[in-house]
Amino acid sequence: MSFLMKAAACTRQLVHKTPLLLQQQVRQLNLLEFQSKDLLQKYGVAIQQFKVLDNSNSDAEIVKTFECPEYVVKAQILAGGRGKGTFDNGFKGGVHITSNKSDVLSLSKQMIGHRLITKQTPKSGILVNKVMVARSVNITRETYLCILLDREHNGPVLIASPAGGMDIEAVAEETPEKLLTVPLDISKPIPEATLIKVAKFLEFKGDTVQRCAEEIQKLYTLFKAVDAVQIEINPLAETDKGEVISVDAKLNFDDNAQFRQKDIFAMDITEEEADPREVEAAKYNLNYVAMDGNIGCLVNGAGLAMATMDIIQLNGGSPANFLDVGGGVNEAQVAKAFEILTADPKVKGILVNVFGGIVNCATIANGIVAASKKLKLNVPLVVRLEGTNVDKAREILKNSGLPIQTASDLDDAAQKSVAALN
Repeated sequence: MSFLMKAAACTRQLVHKTPLLLQQQVRQLNLLEFQSKDLLQKYGVAIQQFKVLDNSNSDAEIVKTFECPEYVVKAQILAGGRGKGTFDNGFKGGVHITSNKSDVLSLSKQMIGHRLITKQTPKSGILVNKVMVARSVNITRETYLCILLDREHNGPVLIASPAGGMDIEAVAEETPEKLLTVPLDISKPIPEATLIKVAKFLEFKGDTVQRCAEEIQKLYTLFKAVDAVQIEINPLAETDKGEVISVDAKLNFDDNAQFRQKDIFAMDITEEEADPREVEAAKYNLNYVAMDGNIGCLVNGAGLAMATMDIIQLNGGSPANFLDVGGGVNEAQVAKAFEILTADPKVKGILVNVFGGIVNCATIANGIVAASKKLKLNVPLVVRLEGTNVDKAREILKNSGLPIQTASDLDDAAQKSVAALN
């Protein structure tokens, strides 16, 4: 169960730049909250009514025709903690609730065009280009629902908990009895009996049991139709009117399905909000996420990259990034990877950890030497290579005339990297 909770959280943590990189490949497509809600709405999932403002001339008319007893005004960025955030103009809070329609426009104007700073954004914050205005609902109870692909079950699983609206990883750790995991058949709808079982586990009662069951089925239909790898609803809420509503949704998609899901991938706003280095890395098919440490990492394979960062930390160091060059890397990609690493002023040393299965170690070695010479690398460089053509690769490094330290294994590499900075 702990593994499934980590898998469900992985993409969120990567997107939010936290250091707890877990066991799932990085996903490149990112949708804003209103975009996710729009997808849910298209598949009949019950959500709050909402409108989107962008500081255009149409904003006033949109608000004028949007009748609600109470409004929720939310800045749209790819980061959590918006409610407690602060804008660069001094305005506090990226989430506001008001029953006064005339306040909606003024609130949005204090957000749009300004940078929102939260615990999960860069220090300079993220520029807000759009604001979502939604009908406020009176939530009487919050539950948690997630559908995700899981290797252990060789397919999708449903995870449910009556303890919604809170840190689900903490629920898994402290009260595992409040979690239900149900393997699903990818080729069939969820059986009615299973839907009712899950709804009752979520502590819905009376008419809301059937409503909850119907919402879960719609979410699973959406999951399959859009090639999702995860749909997380937190909370799946019950309102004072007996509604069952998906209040907040996080969707992640299979990158390999881009050719089928062109409309969805066209909504990607990564380039608007991401670190420019991440955008540049993606152009070369490199997976890069900036971290807070000072040891740059170049690794092939997401799992090995995460293990490398763990070993660095175990040896008293701190990784400066997650950088996965993949299995089919060439010399040009290695050069670009070094360029991206050295563009970070925090990087005081670099560790290369490559296991050559598909990738040729000699290709990596040639790329390292060429990049080091071109960039006139002036930080310590530790290289651990193993696998295909490794002897030739070590010879290339040895004969390069560069001060490259080689390592016998990963632990040795981490120790040398940390020691080089001290």
